[in-house]
Amino acid sequence: MSDEALITRFLDALWLERGLSENTLSAYRSDLKQYSTWLVADNSIQSNQAEMYHVQAYLSHCHDKSYSSRTNARILSVLKRFYRWLLRENLVTIDPTLEVSAPKLSKSLPVSLSEDDVEKLLNAPNTEKPLGLRDRVLLEMVYATGLRVSELVKLTLQQLDRQQGLVRISGKGGKERIVPVGEVALEWLNRYFQEARPDLLKGKSVSDYVFVTQRGGGITRQAFWYIIKRYTELAGINVNISPHTLRHAFATHLLNHGADLRAVQMLLGHSDLSTTQIYTHLAKARLQEFHAEHHPRG
Repeated sequence: MSDEALITRFLDALWLERGLSENTLSAYRSDLKQYSTWLVADNSIQSNQAEMYHVQAYLSHCHDKSYSSRTNARILSVLKRFYRWLLRENLVTIDPTLEVSAPKLSKSLPVSLSEDDVEKLLNAPNTEKPLGLRDRVLLEMVYATGLRVSELVKLTLQQLDRQQGLVRISGKGGKERIVPVGEVALEWLNRYFQEARPDLLKGKSVSDYVFVTQRGGGITRQAFWYIIKRYTELAGINVNISPHTLRHAFATHLLNHGADLRAVQMLLGHSDLSTTQIYTHLAKARLQEFHAEHHPRG
């Protein structure tokens, strides 16, 4: 069996067992194909010739290509999963990743925005135009709900309950969560449905997506990236932000205003509380900066 066929079998098994998202499976496929291409000079994945030094040499090769320690850690994690599966299926007899340790990761704090900067960003679109109104609602929704970009752009009418102000999300691993929208975002959302969305869909086929383009289709993640960049510049915000930054701001501002960490974990859809805890460090850092700037003895 070819390496490519093995990788496909592994990913199919992983999807059935863990219900991982398409984006995650695509990243795993890319990692494994690159490893297979690098390894093939000596042997294939299934040849039983790969040893620990092969894996270490590959990670070193990735490091030389300026991959971050976080990316290297992800690659090793994928390889460990893959070889465990190969052993379980009796397709190899040796796991070369067994004693390879992951690189130490520095706990870098995510970039966030102040509440004033968020306000500037939300006010940047021209809401008198259909696209501007749509963009305002997109930004409002991310900040109000903390949805991942992939969850937001794929949001369907069936997932949205405007009467109760809730969205039902099927997140990573197929785990479902219900997230409140909030009064302000809901007001903008209702205005979008009354004014902008019918205009954008005029003369086009009906769409199940909440947020649509002028062509009537759904918005892509790349398009939303462009939207964020555009309005960051218009708002005069001198921070290099990404679509994920508003999700960070959502979590940080909740904690700054006294929200419970486990409640924020549920809203974000994190399976592990430790993933959410990084926001408490960020919130504390913001409070320390505020104290130092405004307290007479700071």
